[in-house]
Amino acid sequence: MPLRITTWNVNGIRNPFGYQPWRENRTFQAMFDTLEADIVVMQETKIQRKDLRDDMVLVPGWDVYFSLPKYKKGYSGVAIYTRSSKCCPIRAEEGITGVLCPPNSSTKFRDLPADQQIGGYPAPGQLSDSVDEQTLDSEGRCVILEFPAFVLIGVYSPATRDETRTEFRQAYIDAIDIRVRNLVAMGKQVFLCGDLNIIRSELDTAGLPERLRKEAMTLDDFFSTPSRRFFNHLVYGGHVIGERDEGREEPVLWDLCREFHPTRAGMYTCWETKKNARPGNFGSRIDYVLCSSVIKDWFIDANIQEGLLGSDHCPVYATIGDTVSLNGTKVHTEDIMNPAGMFKDGQRQREWTPKDLLPTSAKLIPEFDRRQNIRDMFFRRPAPSNSKPSSTVSQGTITATDAIQGEVNGEVRKASVVSLPPSSARTTYLTTDIDTTSSNDASIPPQKPLPLKRQAEALTPPSRPQKKGKGALNRENSAKSMSGLSQSSLKGFFKPRTPTPDVNPVAEADGNTDTAATPNKSSAEPSSEHDRQPGLLTGESSTGNDIVAAVEESPKPESSSTEKVFDPIQAKESWSKLLGKRVVPKCEHGEDCQMLVTKKAGINCGRSFFMCARPLGPSGDKEQGTEFRCRTFIWSSDWNGRQ
Repeated sequence: MPLRITTWNVNGIRNPFGYQPWRENRTFQAMFDTLEADIVVMQETKIQRKDLRDDMVLVPGWDVYFSLPKYKKGYSGVAIYTRSSKCCPIRAEEGITGVLCPPNSSTKFRDLPADQQIGGYPAPGQLSDSVDEQTLDSEGRCVILEFPAFVLIGVYSPATRDETRTEFRQAYIDAIDIRVRNLVAMGKQVFLCGDLNIIRSELDTAGLPERLRKEAMTLDDFFSTPSRRFFNHLVYGGHVIGERDEGREEPVLWDLCREFHPTRAGMYTCWETKKNARPGNFGSRIDYVLCSSVIKDWFIDANIQEGLLGSDHCPVYATIGDTVSLNGTKVHTEDIMNPAGMFKDGQRQREWTPKDLLPTSAKLIPEFDRRQNIRDMFFRRPAPSNSKPSSTVSQGTITATDAIQGEVNGEVRKASVVSLPPSSARTTYLTTDIDTTSSNDASIPPQKPLPLKRQAEALTPPSRPQKKGKGALNRENSAKSMSGLSQSSLKGFFKPRTPTPDVNPVAEADGNTDTAATPNKSSAEPSSEHDRQPGLLTGESSTGNDIVAAVEESPKPESSSTEKVFDPIQAKESWSKLLGKRVVPKCEHGEDCQMLVTKKAGINCGRSFFMCARPLGPSGDKEQGTEFRCRTFIWSSDWNGRQ
């Protein structure tokens, strides 16, 4: 399959969605499918880091690399999207000079190890000292990706606004020229694309003769300006006035659109919106797709898409064939557009995985890392827990929570404290032997129960934990009550909770349902908050002997049947009264009131109110002939539909 590279100045990354055909399906995936592109280079995204959203970063099947302005917020900006099924870069950088740093690193791109560099960085003395390199890359104007086939440079060159930006514009253009030439000199192939804000020739702008006449300039003077002179030095076939500059003796890039359409007039990519110049096609060609000589023959098509609206620019693309010639042999495009081992002879050998993401990928930003889309939040299965369940405790061993229940149905529990090894966090359990003999058996010496206060002291850990507030206790109890449960669907949030019967598990196991053995709730009511929450047993015996203690049964929670059950019918009626059609109140005559509005100046001016609908005069009360309205007077803001 051919591979298409599209460049587009979108004038705001979300701006196209206000136009056809993008407004029908307002997703980036649908936009890229309409463009039929595999690599999309956007300029002038006009976003900040805080403006990044899931839909523009987590595009299914796509990876993205951003260059955002460091100081001017909502200004400039470049983004490159790559289709993971067709191409995967092996290196990525932000900035044209290499002085910026990768995410979470203080090492500049140009100072990374050689195997991690793209290369071609301006050497000392190649750039003028008029503008600092850090300043050049502070406006988010360049993203560079390296594939095994070539280096892709997506750039947004500064425009000519006023004299204060002339020096910055010239310095940035020089940096582009130096970086491209250095990469070509290293033997790497280069594909440069983006909004260069430069007119190359007379064929690339409308109304040039009239403009020159107004400005009293000649054609040679117009194309001798620094930016246009630089561009004609850079591309093959460029018209250079006079002698070529030192260090720019040879061109290095081909203008692909002109190579496929050498004499086409009106092939403009930008139109002035203030004059509504697009319908009349009165514009200029300032967006380009350029490539170095070795890969020129790889491209089978290059053109503009002037019919696609959404910005003051139109998309420009170049298409690579499904097979290309490399060192005299035919190879599939996928083989040289992906890391080694991912494709072979055009067939995928392994799938793309998140491990193939580069450090500068936007998917690795903390807000988006390890996420896919919002749908996964509802369908992702929970990972199996590696922790051992509490059932692994040996038979005859129970936790303190079970031991607190004390006597159950007349059976005596003899509790002894057992300390586990330090690897188990020194958690202490109660080992019990359940004697089925009656508690009144004379063979068993009666055990005098300890007072509740002494029991609480025995259960208190050596180091008192920090006191929890009421909110923390509520959250803890809520978490315990929901342990072991999982939510299967979003609908579960709105279903009423099913009350669970309070059944004693020990009584169920023995089949004993005698209620006489259950102690009175009022007598078992704890005397303090500390008694109500004894916690886990963590104390150890100082003598090493077993401590035998009879533990009284903890108070039972109130029956869940007393809880208020959510009634959807009642809730619907309540909401209907609030949100339904307003019911007109009745007056003392039993008739509907009429609503009037206060027009007199004052605090009630503009408020509506209800009052009796009968008019003043003899006709007010036909039966008794009264000449007054009734006393019903209700402000409409105070009436909520009560009957």
